[in-house]
Amino acid sequence: MLIAQITDLHIRMPGQKAYRVVETDRYLPPAVAALNALDPAPDVVMISGDLTDFGREAEYAHLKGMLDRLAAPYYLLPGNHDARAELQRVFDGHAYLGSMDGFVQYTIEDYPLRMVVLDTVVPMQSHGELCERRLDWLADRLDEQPERPTVIVMHHPPFRTGIAHMDAIGLLQGAERFEAIVGRHRNIERIMCGHLHRTIFRRYAGTVASTAPSTAHQVALDLRPDGPSAFKMEPPGYHLHEWRDGALVTHHAYIGDFPGPYPFHEDGALIDE
Repeated sequence: MLIAQITDLHIRMPGQKAYRVVETDRYLPPAVAALNALDPAPDVVMISGDLTDFGREAEYAHLKGMLDRLAAPYYLLPGNHDARAELQRVFDGHAYLGSMDGFVQYTIEDYPLRMVVLDTVVPMQSHGELCERRLDWLADRLDEQPERPTVIVMHHPPFRTGIAHMDAIGLLQGAERFEAIVGRHRNIERIMCGHLHRTIFRRYAGTVASTAPSTAHQVALDLRPDGPSAFKMEPPGYHLHEWRDGALVTHHAYIGDFPGPYPFHEDGALIDE
């Protein structure tokens, strides 16, 4: 099974620039094309939040036109830049978005690897929270199938990353109980997150938690405690998670046209010329 994860699209309208720099809607079509060109093709595309930049209905409509070109089925979850009501209104064919009243939380049961999706959004705020209601739902869902290999997908990562300005708007409530719930379930293969616009991994509660790169701009890698809130135009990317033989392997892939592939060998020998 292959899960492609893209995140932090921050879609604005054509000609508009996020932060006066990034025409984010120009970066998504190459990402869609890259996923459609994969061989073998992904079974599913998970899009882990910050779908739009301001949560406006027009932004979601613009986004939908681009995402509907994906060959694989795709699933959405909101990030701190999103608005649940507008997301649900535009993507009204995605019934799972309204499966938990008030929050966008759902499970995907159709694949060898079960996916449990959490909503960490606090409306009009940048940080994330998991309230008791959302955590109760998570505990109940995990208790339903305690032996089945499972991944959790959420926007805000539940761990400190060392990028101070992002940690200040991380998962600021509910992380302690979330860690305890995860730690009780040894079948959780991964916690897949967005928000950081970078690839980051951490051992967490008996499993591994990760964040994925943005399809557009990346948060600057600055581990100084007083590092400013800033981004860089490093190459856009995505994660490709392969579940095979009881193991989940993750590849970081770049989006763009690059030279190659070139062979290492010719006539059975390593090329030396």
